[in-house]
Order: sequence, then C-alpha cells, then structure tokens
Amino acid sequence: MKPLNLDTYLPYRLSVASNKVSALIARAYEARFGLTIPQWRVLAVLSEGQALSQQGLVARTAMDKVTVSRAVQALVVRGLLVSRPSLKDRRAVELTLSDAGISIVDDVAPVALAFEKALIEAIGGPSAEKLDGMLRKLEDQAEKLAK
Repeated sequence: MKPLNLDTYLPYRLSVASNKVSALIARAYEARFGLTIPQWRVLAVLSEGQALSQQGLVARTAMDKVTVSRAVQALVVRGLLVSRPSLKDRRAVELTLSDAGISIVDDVAPVALAFEKALIEAIGGPSAEKLDGMLRKLEDQAEKLAK
C-alpha cells in the first residue's frame, strides 16, 4: 500500500489552497468591516437575492449548522440581516440582507473580485475555466461518494 503523502494528497491540497485564498480575501473585510469568513459567506450568498433559511444557507455554503447559526446570529444583531418567519414553513425563518448588509456587500465585492482576477491571471483564463470545470466535477463526485 502506498503511504499517505500530504504534498500530493488531493483533499489536503484543496483544503490548503482554499484556506490560503479565503484568508487572503478575509484580510480585506475583517479589518474594515469586522466580518469573519463565515459571516462574509452568508452575506455573499444572500446577496444573490434569494431569501434562505439557515438550513438553506448550510446547503449553499457547505458550512456546518453551528457555524451558520453563529454567523447568522451575529449578522442579525449587527443589523446586516433581516429575519422573517417563513411563509412556507412556520418553524423556519427566511433571511435576507438589510440595507446595511447590502451596503457592506457593495463595498466588499469589488475587493473580492479584484483578488479573484489576480488569482485567475496567475493561471490564465483558459486554465481557470478548466479549473472551474474540474472543481465542479470534484464537488459532484464528493456528493456521490457521501451517499
């Protein structure tokens, strides 16, 4: 049996790359807006316009329930999210961005997009498109293997 070598172990490499990229972008919004990585992810997902429950945010962000719950609570307290009872499920609430939440996303998004552009430039546009396709395949396969 081949020994485990983290330098070539795909799950480890993906995790390290993800953590480094997230930390890079996080510096741009942590200091200026006091947001954690999970809080920014919640804001970014909700900025796409669809109201979501916490369960919907868990599914969309691939973060665990506790992390999403803490991020949502902090954002509601800060007035960046609006929480309303769900019309579909009385036990759930629907979350949307408040005007203040929209304003923060409007300030952070260009910075995040500039980092993305710099990362894409490092590998080139065509390679970035291939990487996107490969990441989608890996995500799909991970979901299949989890069942």
